[in-house]
Amino acid sequence: MSEQPFTHLNSAGQARMVDVTAKTPTVREATAAGFVRCSAVIIDALRSGNAPKGDVLAVARIAGIQAAKRTAELLPLAHIIGVHGASVDLEVTDDGVTVTATVRTADRTGVEMEAMTAVSVAALAIVDMVKGIDKTVQIENVRLLAKSGGRSGAWRRPL
Repeated sequence: MSEQPFTHLNSAGQARMVDVTAKTPTVREATAAGFVRCSAVIIDALRSGNAPKGDVLAVARIAGIQAAKRTAELLPLAHIIGVHGASVDLEVTDDGVTVTATVRTADRTGVEMEAMTAVSVAALAIVDMVKGIDKTVQIENVRLLAKSGGRSGAWRRPL
């Protein structure tokens, strides 16, 4: 396996933003997921809709979508791109909340970071909304599941 250079470093080893000016915009999509591990008392509050701070899942969903659109403000070398579609899906299980985000664009660079940022911030919003119930709540396993579009084509995380 040949060693690949780091694209975000210049020849002197200094950080740089990759120039994508010459690239042709293409339709791109990325899906990421993560998990918020919660105690039984939090799960009961989520399922009953009785969390003290209100509708936890609605707040998390909106926070994730907003985060996808603001990724370039959070990650210094991320490109400012048009987020043309973003969804955040939340599934309450007996152990916590599965957070899945899919982000779409028609731009010069992918939306993997936008999808992972959406998952991360949605998970943080859940923690913020329920930490008063139980401080042991924790975020786990934020990861890219799949991406499509662009020069490198489609990729899916092996099961």
